[in-house]
Amino acid sequence: MPRSYLLPLILCLAALLAGCAVARVGDNLPYGVLNNNDVELVREGLPTYLLAIDGLIVNWPESEDMLRGGAGLYSAYAGLFVSDPERASLLSDKALTYAVRAACVRHRDYCQVRGMSVPALEQRLAKAGRRDVPVLYTLGTVWAGYIQIHSADWNAVADLARVQALLNRVIELDAGYERGQAHMYLAVLDSLLPEALGGQPASARRHFETAIALSEGRNLMAKVLYAERYARMAFEQPLHDRLLEEVLAADPEEHGLTLQNTFAQQEAKRLLAESGDYF
Repeated sequence: MPRSYLLPLILCLAALLAGCAVARVGDNLPYGVLNNNDVELVREGLPTYLLAIDGLIVNWPESEDMLRGGAGLYSAYAGLFVSDPERASLLSDKALTYAVRAACVRHRDYCQVRGMSVPALEQRLAKAGRRDVPVLYTLGTVWAGYIQIHSADWNAVADLARVQALLNRVIELDAGYERGQAHMYLAVLDSLLPEALGGQPASARRHFETAIALSEGRNLMAKVLYAERYARMAFEQPLHDRLLEEVLAADPEEHGLTLQNTFAQQEAKRLLAESGDYF
């Protein structure tokens, strides 16, 4: 599984919570997925959610919650489980379309967000309040997943500044939202490129450490990405190995994070096995 597809797994958390709840199937049903420690079972079951939420969106095309749910689910599925690049691209396109539609429902100023200049977007975001955080978080994280899948397209990569503006505003309004995962996304964005090409490793490190602190160390994916995206780039093997060993030694069971943590442990085992060759 390509490592560049790790990040979108996180998107299914808020998406499942929103999408399933509005479908009136019970507020606790999403946790049957989020608290599951069988990644393969979830892989097989997610398409059912995708088809269901597509139908719900057809019936309620102006439902912000359903659109957010669809955006997150499609992004998670494309990023984590789809190996065919063309198919992943199509699915991530749909995810971003849903995310933009959700933002447009929230406020018409966001309807053309993909064409906004960064200063114009920042001006609009300055008017946002805490009630806007869920839709801004979904748009920012789904857009980040879209950029990862389209990383060979410089037009897509050029949108990084818009995504950073969205996630920075989420942090300003509610740094602890989704256990601080906006910090984790910003850390990954800061570490996409080497420092010589515009990457910001010092900023990435701060964001990773903040994300871990805000989750009280229970977000194991933040540690895995810290090792993979920062420690490898900085060639810091002691930090790399320590983070991965902490992940493997941790109990993955955590309400709302079990699935994510289970996947993180699988990746930590792989990355640690490669450590000697990499460094």
